[in-house]
Amino acid sequence: MLKYRNILLATAVLGLGFAVQGCSTPQLAAEATKKAMRKDEQPPNAQFAALKPGGVYKVGNPYQVAGVWYYPKEEPNYDETGIASWYGHPFHGKATANGETYDMNELTAAHKTLPMPVMVRVTNLENGRSVVLRVNDRGPFVNGRVIDVSRRGAQLLGFEGKGTAAVRVQIISPDVGPAGPVIAQRIETPAEQRTAIAAVPVGKVTSESLAPPPGIEPAPPGRRPEEPAEVSFVGTSGVPKIYVQAGAFSQRERANSVVSRIQNFDRAFIQPVAAQGRELYRVRIGPLASVEQADATLDRAIKNGFAEARIVID
Repeated sequence: MLKYRNILLATAVLGLGFAVQGCSTPQLAAEATKKAMRKDEQPPNAQFAALKPGGVYKVGNPYQVAGVWYYPKEEPNYDETGIASWYGHPFHGKATANGETYDMNELTAAHKTLPMPVMVRVTNLENGRSVVLRVNDRGPFVNGRVIDVSRRGAQLLGFEGKGTAAVRVQIISPDVGPAGPVIAQRIETPAEQRTAIAAVPVGKVTSESLAPPPGIEPAPPGRRPEEPAEVSFVGTSGVPKIYVQAGAFSQRERANSVVSRIQNFDRAFIQPVAAQGRELYRVRIGPLASVEQADATLDRAIKNGFAEARIVID
């Protein structure tokens, strides 16, 4: 189980006079946020007529967790790399942010701003495994995490034991078939993302239905059999490189200034890139050897005034 979902809140024990177990401060805030979100549920969208009982299609209003504001919106071209984590207990059986019931054995995920529900393809850039997951919850509310997948999703992607993985997350346009939402053709990747992600070379991607990795638990007795998950394999060119990006600037002088500030606590470099017909100057720290090192570097950058810093994968 991920560390940040298993921290005991000593402050809550002292302040409220009772013990709260299996939660972290972001988790408590997330629980309250989800309850507030469900009070503002929207009527189901026609695209998602076959939602699970209690679920609704929604984008949601801006919300705040642990002092950070998030702004949900529809992003038909969403394509991002970052660090994925997974969650199971104690959220199993509880309501998700759009009113469904979370089942850690299903192929679902939590995202901070994407509409719910929406289908996304998550690719583990460390081993090439790729699965389609259904976003129906909010989170993860931890710096440097781009998506929180269900336990089943983590099993198929091959990082349940490790806890985190470098991933690419791409939205898949929904459509409606006789049995409800089905997967439509994958969207085109923006030019900037194509050049930024060296771990996923251009080429033909083949897929086949695979058995779960060794050691995966079978479905609980009496559980309705699920349709086999399609696990695709994408060619990789080695271990993905992890960076902390302090910002991207249109002026080289501004990027130089940021690098000078970072030199007080870390080493940074400027990476020029072409994006939408203009040149940008990314200021990055790294490459970093592990997710743990990236987390520590990100925390250090934020504490030194770079509130918009984030973890990126190349």
